[in-house]
Amino acid sequence: MTTGTKAPEFSLYNTEKQKVALSDFKGQNLVILFFPMAFTGVCTKELCSVRDSLAQFNNTNAAVVGISVDSPFTLGKFKEEQQLNFPLLSDFNKEASQAYGAFYETFALDLKGVSKRAAFVIDKDGVVQYAEVLESAGDLPNFEAVHQTLASLN
Repeated sequence: MTTGTKAPEFSLYNTEKQKVALSDFKGQNLVILFFPMAFTGVCTKELCSVRDSLAQFNNTNAAVVGISVDSPFTLGKFKEEQQLNFPLLSDFNKEASQAYGAFYETFALDLKGVSKRAAFVIDKDGVVQYAEVLESAGDLPNFEAVHQTLASLN
């Protein structure tokens, strides 16, 4: 997935069991955060830091969604426990993760088909303006670069 290309459409269930599509965000910037698994240390740290700085995203007319291959039920429990203030979407069928190139064929413990940690900034017209896919699940996205990209879009 490279910058300047059209972001792949997705339609995934959120924790309220409603479908959420990329096209729902037309007219605003969108930060998509793929993460390997709910309830793991680095994912919790990453998503809680986004929770705590959500105003920074909102100030640049940006919505944030987190996507993992966890079920909507698991993500619901995770969202509730961590009091996350943005939607978590279930890519249980692994289609969005693969479309965005954020996909491990085999992850830790021989788990097959897990999202890689990744950050994408999609502009109001659905074009990828920032793309970062991390090979190591222990690394965090460069949120400074994400915020700089968002600032440049306004």
